[in-house]
Parts: sequence; structure tokens; C-alpha cells
Amino acid sequence: MKAYVFPGQGAQFVGMGKDLYDQSPLAKQYFEKANLILGFRITDLMFEGTPEDLRQTKVTQPAIFLHSVISALVLGDDFKPDMVAGHSLGEFSALVASKALTFEDGLLLVSKRAMAMQKACEAQESTMAAILGLSDEIVEEVCESIKEEVVVPANYNCPGQIVISGSIQGIDKACEILKEKGAKRALKLSVGGAFHSPLMQPASEELQAAIKATTFSTPVCPVYQNVNAYPQTDPAAIKENLIAQLTAPVDRKSVV
Repeated sequence: MKAYVFPGQGAQFVGMGKDLYDQSPLAKQYFEKANLILGFRITDLMFEGTPEDLRQTKVTQPAIFLHSVISALVLGDDFKPDMVAGHSLGEFSALVASKALTFEDGLLLVSKRAMAMQKACEAQESTMAAILGLSDEIVEEVCESIKEEVVVPANYNCPGQIVISGSIQGIDKACEILKEKGAKRALKLSVGGAFHSPLMQPASEELQAAIKATTFSTPVCPVYQNVNAYPQTDPAAIKENLIAQLTAPVDRKSVV
């Protein structure tokens, strides 16, 4: 059994994909197609940009998507997944890799998702923090206790590691309380905003129309989705889970 799990935001690095572009004519063809679809040369930013260029959500997401998907596509018939999954953004890569989405539609959705999330981030300052060494229940209780600010669990990564998301003040307060409760670390992350939280609701609403207007096919293998960690093959259910994903926590622990 072969399972492929695709990465999410944070996996970017300068030079990503350049070896594929240089060594594979097929990869080069896909990268150049992406430049045309996006309306700018994202390859220039991926191959020779700065870390600051790649940190912009509107660049980061399509860049990681392209690196992931093209890496799978160039394998040709050797790419035979029995199941796929992806962390947040990586779910779109998984859907293209499993043929539930075309390359073109996947890239357009990722670009729209990135722009909508960037807009939501700019509308209100927000952030995320990684909490290490506490149970999920304690982190959930602390988030729930902070009524005056938005702060929620966002990524259940593995036992003893959970990421929280919310307003700057909410995250600061939660980190302070969680340290008092024995967290080994409560580390604010260098991200553009409060992903997988209610603060992404405007982005979710914007993306919903685009997802509903896009044709999804039955994937060639089950897709384990972020919102519930269940194997899914029904296109209608996949769409609904994708729409919910922006404001719901990523259950990576259960998916893996």
C-alpha cells in the first residue's frame, strides 16, 4: 500500500522546483503553463526570489502546490497511490494527484484561496502559535476560556503538539496561560494570519463559490480530508469538506 501526503504552507524554500524545471521537459511544460494561468512568472520567485517573496500567502500557496503536484506528475505511471492526503493547502495537491481535480482547476482554486486568505489576513491582524507538551484537552479548555478574543485550536499535528490560531491578543493571552499550565513551548509562528479559524470566514465565503463552480471527478483512490480524517471518494462531499476547511481545524494526527 502506498500513501502520499502533501505538505502545506511553511514548506516553501528559495530554489524549490528548479531541479525539476531544469531536468524534466514535462515539468518545465507544467511550470510554464502555471506562469500563463497565474498571469505572472511564479517560477522566477520560486527559483530566484527571496524568502520574503515566498512568505506572501498569495505566492506561497501556488508555489508549494506546483512543487508538490509537478513532482507527482513527472513520475507518470510510477505514481500509483492507494490513498492520498494533504496538510491544509496540501489537500488541493492531493486532489490533483488523485485526479479528482485537473491541474488547471487545482491551480486556479489554490490561487483564489491564497488571494482570499491574504485579504482576510490584511483585514485583521492575527497569527498562530505552536503549543508543545500539553494534552489537546488542556489546550482546548484554555482557548475556550478566552471569551473576549478569537483563539481556537487549528492544527492537531501529533500527540503533544497542537497549533492555535486567532487574534494577536488572543494568541498572546493563550500562550501566557498555557506556559503557566506547563507547556514546554508556546511559540508564535511566522505566518500571515489566523488560518483555520473563524477569522478566515470571509475567505471561506469567497472560495465557496469558486469550489462549487468547479468540476470535481471521482478520485482514483481515497482522499483523507483535513476536517474529519475520513477517506473520501464522493465529489460532492469532497467539495463540502474543502469549503469547511478554511475555518475548521486540521486533524493531521488522525489523518496520519
